[in-house]
Amino acid sequence: MENILVSYIRGYISFEDGIKIVRKRGELMQENVPEGDWKMAGIIGLEDEKVEKICKNIENGFVVPANYNCPGQIVISGEGLAVQEAMEKAKEEGARKVIELKTSGPFHTEKLKVAAEKLRTELDQINVKINTNKKIIKNLDGKAYMETDNIKEILSKHVMSPVKFKNTLEEMLNQEVDTFIEIGPRKNLIWVCKKNK
Repeated sequence: MENILVSYIRGYISFEDGIKIVRKRGELMQENVPEGDWKMAGIIGLEDEKVEKICKNIENGFVVPANYNCPGQIVISGEGLAVQEAMEKAKEEGARKVIELKTSGPFHTEKLKVAAEKLRTELDQINVKINTNKKIIKNLDGKAYMETDNIKEILSKHVMSPVKFKNTLEEMLNQEVDTFIEIGPRKNLIWVCKKNK
């Protein structure tokens, strides 16, 4: 959602189409959650590699990293029992804090493939253009959009791919960006990143 909103502001997508797609994206993500017991959890105080290894070694179900928010803060997503087991393993590995999130879907994982495919179809109905005069960093990989990128494909993949917010911030710092503004009802990301400095 965040990439779509920023993109229309910078001339990639019209305001009207941006609002329409953001709404449709949310609907598709909710409507296409597969059946099952799904959970997400935040893990604070462990390196990404440790969390990735924990998830990989869980044998009782599906669990993967879903959000790389900032150094020392990562969110995992998957089947309830697998997420619960990963949370316990993270505590054993020395995580400073482990929090089960109030969500009910395996968001930003391959389990949302159907939603991603349907969003791609919706994106085909609108005009998207490249604005090479402005840099937009993708949360998909923390790199700027290139003229050769397939924006519609990238935006649809966001639904089923881990959010690389940490990489995005690192790239912006490398580009000497010194002002960050978080738009939303709360200051979740700013607060989390300050706490993990």
